[in-house]
Amino acid sequence: MGFPLRVGQSFVLAAKNSICHFRVQPCLWQMDRLIHTGTEEQKSSQVVSTVCDSLRRGLNWDTLSKKFDSIELNCSIVEKVLLELKEPTEAKRALNFFHWSARRKNFKHGMHAYCITVQILVRASMLVDAQALLESIVRKNTEDGLSGFQIVESLLATYQITHSGPFLFDFLIQTYSRLRMFETAFEVCRYLEEKGFSISLISFNTLIHVVQRSDRTPLVWDIYEYMIRKRTYPNETTFKILISALCKEGELSKFLEILDRIHGKGCHPAVIVNTSLVYRIFESGRIEEGILLLKRMLQKNMILDDIAYSLIIYAKWKMGNLKSIQDPFEEMLKRGFRVNPFLYTLLIGAHCKEGMIDKAAQLMQEMETIGVKPYNETFDFLIQGCTKAGKMEESLRFCQDMIKGGFLPSLVAFNEMVEKLCQTGNVNQANAILTVVLNRGFLPDEVTYSHLIDGFGKQGKFQEVLKLYYEMEYRALSPGLNAYASLIRSLCQCGKLTEAEKYLAVMDGRSLIPTVYMFETVISGYCEKGDIKRALHLYNEMLRKDLKPNNHISRVLDRKN
Repeated sequence: MGFPLRVGQSFVLAAKNSICHFRVQPCLWQMDRLIHTGTEEQKSSQVVSTVCDSLRRGLNWDTLSKKFDSIELNCSIVEKVLLELKEPTEAKRALNFFHWSARRKNFKHGMHAYCITVQILVRASMLVDAQALLESIVRKNTEDGLSGFQIVESLLATYQITHSGPFLFDFLIQTYSRLRMFETAFEVCRYLEEKGFSISLISFNTLIHVVQRSDRTPLVWDIYEYMIRKRTYPNETTFKILISALCKEGELSKFLEILDRIHGKGCHPAVIVNTSLVYRIFESGRIEEGILLLKRMLQKNMILDDIAYSLIIYAKWKMGNLKSIQDPFEEMLKRGFRVNPFLYTLLIGAHCKEGMIDKAAQLMQEMETIGVKPYNETFDFLIQGCTKAGKMEESLRFCQDMIKGGFLPSLVAFNEMVEKLCQTGNVNQANAILTVVLNRGFLPDEVTYSHLIDGFGKQGKFQEVLKLYYEMEYRALSPGLNAYASLIRSLCQCGKLTEAEKYLAVMDGRSLIPTVYMFETVISGYCEKGDIKRALHLYNEMLRKDLKPNNHISRVLDRKN
């Protein structure tokens, strides 16, 4: 039991307790006095200390507002308060202060305050609140016409002082992805990688998934390529997303066919996806980049050896140098890999391009001998190669063999063959082979019919010319300028000038403006027949359409007139 205090001792002890209380928790009038008499640094420090203490004592918004009514907040004070409350145990207080200060008159949070608060919340795993704040500042930035890099720079600037972690930047990428800001998300990924922060596979998968569901499918492959280059390797989720992207593009069947020709059926989705990526890179002409990526995939067993060799040979073939194919081809054979239909087709194509048709035909024969089946592109190369070499019988024969094998020529290869046949007077053969392929589902275009119309026009077969035109109409192939130029030229060659003039009017009715060449072809025909009146009529019609005739036709009309 203590001794009873005398009156003087009691007074002194009470005074001491009062002084201690003052030192720990100054009342508002004492804080005001300090604010008005101290330095700016002292003022700011005292405000920060008092605000934090009030928040820790759980004061509600109304009490805080009354208590600090006379204090003018600024960005510096707000940021200092937030940093005082940066530990996860005080994250809720930091959020409450952020919202409370946002309601103060004449005060607006700066970018740093947002970013500090977001980092505090992420660190405390208060992700719902963090996402709401981050989405808010992202939208505000976008509305103000600012790029996403202001947010990134602010997060980087406050990263150390908030004791933040790398997940923060994954959280940022995922937020951009959810807001469907694909390009910004990808740009920020690359920027952060440059700053030494690696983005997680989950964030990449989130971004790829959201992009795949949009109409920006090509961006999916840019992101996937970047992942591999930065050694962020995919998982099953990545492959599922990318297979969906292939389906959406309508490209899955194409790459399944390529892999079937190289390796056979039943390739794992990872092989399909990685083959697609490398093939696309080679298609775009980025040969060296594709080969480096392919080597990295081989090191990680992401692609099969025979597929890798075949793709490298395809890349060399794309470069257009037959000799460059030989080395990887020979190395592949030495390592015991079989020559597949894909490689045979590339070799045939390379020889056709070099004009070595006999060697290409020999390779085709070799394929058949060893039981390697050719496919449509194999025949296309031979048809085009023979056509360019003027070997039309061989070209027709390969086309017929192709049809017997259940394939149809490409539109480009077929049109080249038809054009050459028509130019060499074999228009009947060209028309006959068109009938055969049409019966098997081939879809010709305006160019196909233009070549045939020209061919029959040169032979003066008026009825055949019109029959082809009507066939175009029947097949809903709306004739364009090329088809009408061939039609009018052919009708004039057949001496059917009235019919030719009629189709000039038909073009007008279809909102197609006849060219100077078309008018002059008909005018020349009338001049040759001596019908100057009709020639002058068409000449004046040209002028009314603001078509400028050439000097030659003007001189002819002057002489005839």
